[in-house]
Amino acid sequence: MSNRLASDTKMGNRRAGLRRRRIVAALLFAVVAGVSFAGGAAVVAASQASNTATIDDATTLNVNCPSPSLSGRLPALVSLPVGYGSTAPAYPVIYFLHGLPAGPSAYQANTFVAAELAGGGRRAIVVQPQGARSDNSDREYLNWDTGENWPQAIAHDLVTCIDKRFRTIPNRDGRALIGLSAGGYGAFNIGLRNLDTFGAVESWSGYFAATNPAGTQVLNLGSAQANSNATVPSGTNVTRWLKRWPTLLAFYVGAQDTRFLTMNQQYDAALTKSGAAHTFHVYPGGHSGTLWHTQAPAWLGMALDALTHEARTRAVSGGASAG
Repeated sequence: MSNRLASDTKMGNRRAGLRRRRIVAALLFAVVAGVSFAGGAAVVAASQASNTATIDDATTLNVNCPSPSLSGRLPALVSLPVGYGSTAPAYPVIYFLHGLPAGPSAYQANTFVAAELAGGGRRAIVVQPQGARSDNSDREYLNWDTGENWPQAIAHDLVTCIDKRFRTIPNRDGRALIGLSAGGYGAFNIGLRNLDTFGAVESWSGYFAATNPAGTQVLNLGSAQANSNATVPSGTNVTRWLKRWPTLLAFYVGAQDTRFLTMNQQYDAALTKSGAAHTFHVYPGGHSGTLWHTQAPAWLGMALDALTHEARTRAVSGGASAG
């Protein structure tokens, strides 16, 4: 929500501005390439790009992914870690969803996420997809119809595009889905229904049922099925799913967040009652960028640590991970 996004760009922009953003080798294209540069970021048609680009230093690219689920394409801001192309053969990916209502360019705002990772010496690819197609849009990352299916766009179209374009760990052991405010709601609602795709799911000051733009009232979407699809799963279903797909489920909220504190506490109680493993914290602060910036290093690190642990556990046990 717009007032859920207050001040979430200041620190990220300041720190990201200290890092060099240069591409030292030309991007090679499998088909006739189209690359433009605006504001220091490479704008790449992802469906045409090959995987042979050599990137040095922290680099941010605007990638335009094919998305049949949205009847077109899905733009995303992709931040590559320092040394991409010359260090690890593959990297985990943090998919980060922004808050709503928002405009078409809001996905470019939360640059603090990649900056906090780099500042802490953690290496991962950060992907921030567009979550709004028009000004002041509040589509809540839901499946509205065959031409606007946000869950499918995020969990399938975007993931497929990123795995093809970049050197990722192309399975759930290498993917975290995280969001703040409405993005946190979207991360949990999409992530819990796609545990074969994501190995870590976090909500920062999010909520657990679709709300109006002010965040003051749960939406009635007109049918029991629609309302169920707009409510984050809980109870014994989640417990059963987690036994099959061990996953970090983690969420937090500010103690002064008058809109979403109670809903977070209720969701924590529901998971606890059903025996679903999860992490929940209440921190001093409200629904603000100050809280998100403060907690970002620890919570991003938690997600990456969980992915590493799950991958090692699976390797020892000889289990397979879904793509």
